[in-house]
Amino acid sequence: MRSLRWHGRGDLRLDEVPEPQAPGPGEAIVEVSYTGVCGTDLHEYTAGPNLIRTTPHPLTGATPPLTLGHEFSGRVAALGSPVPGIEVGTRVAVDPCLRCGTCRWCRHGEYHICAKGGSVGLASPGAFAPLVTVPTVGLVPVPDGVPDELAALAEPLAVGLHAIRRAGVQPGDTALLIGAGPIGIAALMALKLAGAAGIYVSEPAPDRAKRAAELGATEVYDPAVTDVRREVFLRTGRVGPDVVVEATGRPELVELAISTVRRGGRAVLAGISGGAASIPLTQIVPFERTVLGSLGYNFDIPRVLDLIATARLDPTPLLTGVYPLTQGLDAFRELGSGSHLKILLDPKEH
Repeated sequence: MRSLRWHGRGDLRLDEVPEPQAPGPGEAIVEVSYTGVCGTDLHEYTAGPNLIRTTPHPLTGATPPLTLGHEFSGRVAALGSPVPGIEVGTRVAVDPCLRCGTCRWCRHGEYHICAKGGSVGLASPGAFAPLVTVPTVGLVPVPDGVPDELAALAEPLAVGLHAIRRAGVQPGDTALLIGAGPIGIAALMALKLAGAAGIYVSEPAPDRAKRAAELGATEVYDPAVTDVRREVFLRTGRVGPDVVVEATGRPELVELAISTVRRGGRAVLAGISGGAASIPLTQIVPFERTVLGSLGYNFDIPRVLDLIATARLDPTPLLTGVYPLTQGLDAFRELGSGSHLKILLDPKEH
């Protein structure tokens, strides 16, 4: 079968690889319907290795070349052991977090920060292929009425939902989002669900800024021409927003996030990169601001699917392109140009 694999920085190849062998206990083979291209995938392509290990992963033993792809939907093709509520043919989305199940964090339900953890598509072969082997613990049944394309968006939407849950947003709160890429847009949708009264967005890219405005942002600012901190301070009655979500991963914006949130407010860092951020303690301690990291999701994918199924969340604005797997390299280049939010790859033979 054909598989889009990471061989190294700037080196993605459409390779011919063997189909997965029969799944063992606790494993399933999923026939992939659609897979999203994540900013993490793009970062591995342009600047990796970052999350991909060049030495054997401590949990899976995987080493490059490695099939990417961790945002996906599909149908269960084979089960290595029985799973309540799931059988061959069940439509699923997949929580791709790989976990040991025995560390302190796994035992307390915080599997997403497992001491040995990783992700399908970064620590084991992923879903840029027609078939993928995954742990059965990650299988999430897709409710009737949720199309496969939208089910594949559940993972990135869960990232935004988790960030807003971490922030403890209450009805009537105000928030600033720094960045309106996929994570920022997902967080914007989650803020609306949480009842935020004022949602301010900082985004320099015109297409993304326009989309944020269309999705209900109160105001969208271009940081190249506007002092975003000053404007949001004035718009919130010279108090500052209750919550700031940094969704770009750019180290130089971390201080902006912290210095903009109100006294006693919460700054949530949801973007990630390898850079170092400079954070003056005088911006945190005297104002008793809380700084929170937000990694991925923790039982949030089922929540997202239920929100879509009940028409409380419409993820279609996030989807801006669908490519066959054979055009995967083109999809990466398009995403890198900044003209898309979320691109799906279709690995099915046509």
